[in-house]
Amino acid sequence: MSIALAIAIYIVVWWITLFAVLPFGVRTQGEAGTVVDGTPASAPQTFPIGRVVVINTLVSGVIYAAVFLLLRNPTMATMVDRWIGIELFGG
Repeated sequence: MSIALAIAIYIVVWWITLFAVLPFGVRTQGEAGTVVDGTPASAPQTFPIGRVVVINTLVSGVIYAAVFLLLRNPTMATMVDRWIGIELFGG
């Protein structure tokens, strides 16, 4: 796997993981009891972007490591090739 492909796969995994991680730990204005006029009660009271980025980077790193090991391990690649029915990973 080339460096460019590895980076591209990580970026895709990071962005997909972001949408799963975004709601972690969000407290709505309705839960806090302080709904600002003109906003829905489901709007977040505060948004901890730094914490979301750190959690997302850790989770996507674990997912990427699994994908990387799958692509680099000939035994796993052969199993995936047989399961899909198409030789995707070579060998």
